[in-house]
Amino acid sequence: MTLTAPAGTAAPPTPPPDRAARPSAVRRAWRTVSPYAYIAPFFTLFAAFGLFPLIYTAFVSLYRVELQTPGDMEWRGFGNYAALFTDEFFWISLRNTFTIGVLSTVPQLVMALGLAHLLNYKLRGRTFFRTAMLLPYATSVAAATLVFAQLFGRDFGLVNYVLGLVGIAPVDWQTGTVASQIAVSTIVIWRWTGYNALIYLAGMQSIPSELYEAAEMDGASRWRQFLHVTLPGLRPTIVFTVVVSTIGATQLFGEPLLYEGSVSGGISHQYQTLGLYMYEQGWGFFHLGRAAAIAWVMFLLILVLVGVNALLARRRSRKEAGR
Repeated sequence: MTLTAPAGTAAPPTPPPDRAARPSAVRRAWRTVSPYAYIAPFFTLFAAFGLFPLIYTAFVSLYRVELQTPGDMEWRGFGNYAALFTDEFFWISLRNTFTIGVLSTVPQLVMALGLAHLLNYKLRGRTFFRTAMLLPYATSVAAATLVFAQLFGRDFGLVNYVLGLVGIAPVDWQTGTVASQIAVSTIVIWRWTGYNALIYLAGMQSIPSELYEAAEMDGASRWRQFLHVTLPGLRPTIVFTVVVSTIGATQLFGEPLLYEGSVSGGISHQYQTLGLYMYEQGWGFFHLGRAAAIAWVMFLLILVLVGVNALLARRRSRKEAGR
């Protein structure tokens, strides 16, 4: 039986919807906009201090601009770039950047990998050693370079003293081309080996322990475990450190500048890097347009090197996936 309301009686009013269940239009709009508001400070700072200087440097590189009169700009097109490629010292600095980069990056990453492998085992005082690994990285580049400049002194340096104990004649670590590049590379190795070792150590600790246990049950030695378990598990980390070290080597500036205090990188430009060459052109010879062109050449060089590293890593991954 269906009950009906008596005639003349109004139906009960419908209860209003819960306001909390239906967010207002302002709240819905805030939910849409809030993610962009949170990341806006980063992109604002990046546009002001990263993107704008990059674009403006590309603009300045097309003009003749002198440091004394930055307002007087003369259009040159690609003349600054053409002048670079015909300058002997540009190619010398490019060669020095490559050789110092290889001399510093390869031993640095190999030593960092070995140290991380040792620290990955249960050793006494490994917390102390892990902390001590970061001390060179935390040391001022100026202080470290000045100390190493004294160590590599020709007449009273500790390095030549030790070499003399084993019958090796003193080496001129500041004038010789190879010797000075080895000295600068040693400073870079000392500062960055511990930093990369901790990155490798973090990557090693993310490798599942079951893989090592299975390899040990199969009779694999620690060296075999390192080759077939640790290195494959560290491949993304190794690619990352190679890319970052390549970028750092291309932008190397502080160590060669403070090693002898010469903007030209020695008497015969024997360890002048692209960073020093750019500084010399911009603040030594006051050619801001040419310095901007050097900055863009360095930027494009970094893009090429990073692209080559990524291509080699991808090709290696495809080969292993196809096995």
